[in-house]
Amino acid sequence: MPSYTLIWLLAGSALCLTELFLPSAFVTFLMGMSAFVVALLSRVGLVSLWLQVVVWLLLSTLLVAGSRRFVQRRRRSSKIQDATIAETLTEILPGRTGRVLYEGNSWQARCDDENLSVAPDQRVYVVRREGTTLIVMPENLLNS
Repeated sequence: MPSYTLIWLLAGSALCLTELFLPSAFVTFLMGMSAFVVALLSRVGLVSLWLQVVVWLLLSTLLVAGSRRFVQRRRRSSKIQDATIAETLTEILPGRTGRVLYEGNSWQARCDDENLSVAPDQRVYVVRREGTTLIVMPENLLNS
């Protein structure tokens, strides 16, 4: 039977190679690196298999959680940066929802400013989406 060191080296190699073909935000790569560390520890004297598995799991978890600090998503500088135009089908009352025609479909919509009402047949900018509700702003308000 092969030694645990060889098994950990093969597992680490397989996990690191998997990252090349199926990118997973370096998760499998970090798990492979953890397997290499456990292979080193098993060579040095960590004999118990269950303890090796526990060390691998803990090290993998710590590496993945620690790497998230360095891989942050970019935040948008403006809500209206990717805004597109829609047209209201019904009146949108303050703080309530109405309907807009957006990309050929009728969507539920709410005004971003809860104190504004938007008349029907008015062009609006879609500033974001919350679930199945579009958040809109009147075109005349943003263009003035």
